[in-house]
Amino acid sequence: MRRREFLLGSGAAAGTLALGGFGLAENTQELVIQPASFALRDQVTTGMVSLSADAPPPVLYGRQGEVMRLPVHNTLPDYTAMHWHGLRIPNAMDGVPYLTQMPMGEGELFNYEFTPPDAGTYWYHPHCMTMEQMAHGLTGVMVITEPDDPGFDSEQVINLRDFRLNEEDQFLPAFTKRGAARSGTFGNVHTANWLETPIYDHAAGGLVRLRVVNTDTTRIYKLHLSEARARIIAWDGHPVETDVPMPGNDAPLLVGPGQRVDFAVTMPKGEDQTVDLMAKLPGQPPIAMARLRAMGQSQARDLRELRALPVNPVAKPDLNAAELHEFVFGWTPEGGEPNNGFCGSLGYNFWSINRKPWPGDAAQGVGPLATLELGKTYVLRLRNESPNLHPIHLHGLAFVPLKSNQRQLPPLMTDTMLLLKDEVVEIALVADNPGDWAFHCHVIEHQKTGLTGFIRVA
Repeated sequence: MRRREFLLGSGAAAGTLALGGFGLAENTQELVIQPASFALRDQVTTGMVSLSADAPPPVLYGRQGEVMRLPVHNTLPDYTAMHWHGLRIPNAMDGVPYLTQMPMGEGELFNYEFTPPDAGTYWYHPHCMTMEQMAHGLTGVMVITEPDDPGFDSEQVINLRDFRLNEEDQFLPAFTKRGAARSGTFGNVHTANWLETPIYDHAAGGLVRLRVVNTDTTRIYKLHLSEARARIIAWDGHPVETDVPMPGNDAPLLVGPGQRVDFAVTMPKGEDQTVDLMAKLPGQPPIAMARLRAMGQSQARDLRELRALPVNPVAKPDLNAAELHEFVFGWTPEGGEPNNGFCGSLGYNFWSINRKPWPGDAAQGVGPLATLELGKTYVLRLRNESPNLHPIHLHGLAFVPLKSNQRQLPPLMTDTMLLLKDEVVEIALVADNPGDWAFHCHVIEHQKTGLTGFIRVA
């Protein structure tokens, strides 16, 4: 049977029930996708989407190796589905409409249940009506904690994202045709946790785990910390196993949509002194996205007191037995309107993988970009044939960069590879999670105008 025909049958809808009327089991976090309003600037912005009526989507916490139950209710008139970005979980829980589940209509819920195999910093967002719902706020951070405490005094989560607002602080259109054909349509209000330069208090001289997540639909952040004793301890959820240079104003860290970085930060000893998370925006001097402010008597902690983060149980590729697949990312040679079913279309195609644009989430007769044999090692050659940058995200699997034709790449385990202009990167992975896994650019306008597909592990 075709995958669409299967998904339209009753079997794939087993996780979807009518709204309400069930008991909550242990480790259950009930989530409701709903309209929201919030004062992003001076006036209250309406038409937002969140898991709260008057606040940003909350940080969701789980524990490595322990089951999480996340019944998601949809109260919006639009369809939706929730994806857990970076988590290597069963395919049926991945939240991609028509590929792994049917989208949820108004008044429906889907019971997501999985056991995270990896600790780290992850995030969640809709994968249906993706552009509108994400642009209007529905992006949140997910923290999966280690079984043992690494020794921090506190932690701070920073969710970086833009919003596009007019002079009355109401939403402008989420995308433009010009933006979709280029680098994307950028927001004009820059926020951390939906706030402009928020200040968070932490113990003076204490050790803070700073989790920074880029959940924007478009923007690639150039980040560094102001004067601070700090180091990078995790990248895209996974502990770093090599020294990674700290970014500075002259050499900022590129963090594309979907990517995450964890810093271990020693707070200043003096009260009211700050550590600033700085972002360099085009044509502007660096701005502080968020501030950590030292409070109270100094704890006099030292980074050397921290225990090393345990490595996640990701299989190591065997390069001697690897098979090569190549993927070309660029403009599309075809036009026409994609058939995106109930999950939204921008109305045009500009982008493609292997010179063929994605025809839409509900399109019939669409096969995988590649079929990988379960348990085998593969090298994927990612070739960017455009002048625009593309954060390429692979669902359900983790991979390690091997080499680039333009730069030295540290071997940091990841799920999202930021391709530079005309860059060719080779990555390696073990195909150890069966299913059909979405493979796409995380500039959402690129994704929704052709730059997406899926890889089958069988």
